[in-house]
Amino acid sequence: MHLLKIDGNCNFGQADPYILKSGERYYIYVTGHDAIYAYHSDHLLEGWQYHGQVLSVPGLHEYWAPSVIELDGKFYMYNSMEGADVIPDKYGHTGAMHVSVADNPLGPFQMVKRILDPFSIDSHIVKNESGLYLFYSSNRFEGDRIGTCIYVDKMLDPFTPAGNPVLVVEPTLDEDIFIRDQYRPGEHWHTIEGAFYFREGEWQYVMYSGNCFEQPTYYVGYARAKTDETDLTKIKFEKYPNAQTYHPVLRANEFEEGTGHHSMIKEGNQWYAIYHARDYGDAAATNSFDARNARICKMTVENGVITAYRSKDHI
Repeated sequence: MHLLKIDGNCNFGQADPYILKSGERYYIYVTGHDAIYAYHSDHLLEGWQYHGQVLSVPGLHEYWAPSVIELDGKFYMYNSMEGADVIPDKYGHTGAMHVSVADNPLGPFQMVKRILDPFSIDSHIVKNESGLYLFYSSNRFEGDRIGTCIYVDKMLDPFTPAGNPVLVVEPTLDEDIFIRDQYRPGEHWHTIEGAFYFREGEWQYVMYSGNCFEQPTYYVGYARAKTDETDLTKIKFEKYPNAQTYHPVLRANEFEEGTGHHSMIKEGNQWYAIYHARDYGDAAATNSFDARNARICKMTVENGVITAYRSKDHI
């Protein structure tokens, strides 16, 4: 179901929506070329209002995939940005993870520092009884399936990763291929990104997006672990149902495409996914930079299995 309206005359969409609940109000943060943008509502399923830019830094651009956490009355945003002073990785990628801080969930956020070198995108910042952890995606140039993978590192404080990242989810399928023959014939580039971690009962999950929103096999999947371990760098997450089976929780269906990169929220006993997608024909019918918009669906999370229930017009 559509959650946020999109203006066809604007220059940004609502890609990579991240939802935060603070007090009794809800906030959604989205990707932009020149800023991170935000929306807010007093109700999860209705009443969403566009707020505007909440993070914009002179000299930086390509503000990708924010996640926000509230710690001791302050709000910390983690997202990648590009700038002229960033040294690219070995193949020219310049997106790098930064942290910004605000006293209010609607900002303005002030950028504090870059915390990871390129390529580092698609954060999910998580706090549990063992501390603060940062999930993110970075490039791996070794192995049979080169490409973007998901890692996790413990944070020494909100501004300092420990510097010991652990691989969490890697590409294992042809459906994860973003670009074929990227650097030489037969060397395909794979993409696993958009991590979202959560725990439900005895199971812990890392959900992710595979491939790219422009490709027909773009999807949301998940890895899981049945464990009481609280140090998230020590958990071995395994893809469901296994590493060799393409089993999307979300992917293109009869009424929407480009379906992926999501966040989750639990209201009472009900889980919801907030994800981006576009209606068929949206890309040709709008003047916007990105026709993806934020949508919502119910999810069941039971005994290690996640199932989505999507509808075009209602929950």
